[in-house]
Amino acid sequence: MRCPYCKHHDSKVLDTSHDSHGGIRRRRECLKCRQRFSSYERPILATPLIIKQDGNREEFDREKMARGIRISCAKRPVSAADIERMIGQVEVKLTKMGKAEVSSRVVGDLVMETLKEVDQIAYIRYAIVYLGLDDLQSIRKEIDHLLVD
Repeated sequence: MRCPYCKHHDSKVLDTSHDSHGGIRRRRECLKCRQRFSSYERPILATPLIIKQDGNREEFDREKMARGIRISCAKRPVSAADIERMIGQVEVKLTKMGKAEVSSRVVGDLVMETLKEVDQIAYIRYAIVYLGLDDLQSIRKEIDHLLVD
């Protein structure tokens, strides 16, 4: 692992921990400059191609999904760990489907499902963009659905 500070190639592992999604976090120390840093390893899983509404297909982009979740959770009491957990949950569910292609609608629905469990305001923010809620009546209807559940 290359040191992010001095770019030296050798480091020693000080600590290793595992997360619930199969990822490994390693605390490292550079053998040259003695700076400490963390690395995160996760398995590369075969995620499906995403079929967009216009019929185009594109590779699943974890960072694109993460951006949408982070924007929805901005200035909300949602920890970075919760956001990473949500991103991981959606990615695992997509992978477990075992399909070569899935609709972008499926990805959006999975994100909405996880946001709904964590923070209802973040859920509404995401829903406004994802569902195209463009007037107060449609937003109110979505809030009413939340309150009934």
